[in-house]
Amino acid sequence: MGPTASGKTDLAVALVERFAATTPLEIISVDSALVYRGMDIGTAKPDAATLARAPHHLIDVIDPTEAYSAGRFKADALALMADITARGRVPLLVGGTMLYFRALKGGLDDLPRGDPALRAELEARAAQAGWPALHAELARLDPETAARLQPNDSQRIQRALELCLTTGGAMSALLGRKGGEGLPYRLLELALVPSDRSWLHDRIDRRFDQMLAAGLVEELQGLRRRHALHAGLPSMRCVGYRQAWQFLEGEIDAGELPAKGRAATRQLAKRQLTWLRSWAGAVVLDCLAPDLAGQAAARVAAHLGE
Repeated sequence: MGPTASGKTDLAVALVERFAATTPLEIISVDSALVYRGMDIGTAKPDAATLARAPHHLIDVIDPTEAYSAGRFKADALALMADITARGRVPLLVGGTMLYFRALKGGLDDLPRGDPALRAELEARAAQAGWPALHAELARLDPETAARLQPNDSQRIQRALELCLTTGGAMSALLGRKGGEGLPYRLLELALVPSDRSWLHDRIDRRFDQMLAAGLVEELQGLRRRHALHAGLPSMRCVGYRQAWQFLEGEIDAGELPAKGRAATRQLAKRQLTWLRSWAGAVVLDCLAPDLAGQAAARVAAHLGE
């Protein structure tokens, strides 16, 4: 586990190669953006050479017009883990979507299903009044949840309001009612956390600039030609694509795009690190450690030998 740009993929590939001759590992991606086909540049999807060295499961499984949930991830991951272990191998789950890790490890909060009609109504209201106005409404109905969300966090504000309006209660009161079973495996949980936050910010900034240079905007233009996309889709809310969409719609100019993308990615990393600080049982590894791969390999070897 770890924030974006912390080196998770490189470390995972190193571990796959390190244990290939003794206890083969297979990577399962835990990333809510890598599931989308055609969204390669803005998700920092592993390239063909990397995937040849260490194949990844749960990459390129749906089109950008579709939705993928934590519940579906849990079902898919459990099926893959059962198959991998049945073949005498060990699943290696790698990513930064902490909600997916939480769903897999502890079960899902037993929340009502979404209401498409109400969701469309909320999106229409947001288009007219703006998401900060809906955030203010959420603050009246569910102050605890609203306090955790940024005023422009459209996806989470929408879901929280949807729950308030359909159940008559607060999302915060519903959370914690678990449904389903926990994870039936013995875990080694490694968290990549940088000892110097400025190092991570620099990597994020450089990587987003590289995405723009590699054709992020052009990639999104191609996706818009091939698919019936709109700004409210989960795929188009992904960091990087949301800002590229705003640029193509004329909401921001070419000079604003890099700064907007870097800032949004930094906010994503901040949220991921907040999750990790409260994650019980994780072994924290410093991304900056020169012997990071050796430290991780030693932990994995000890875990496999127990």
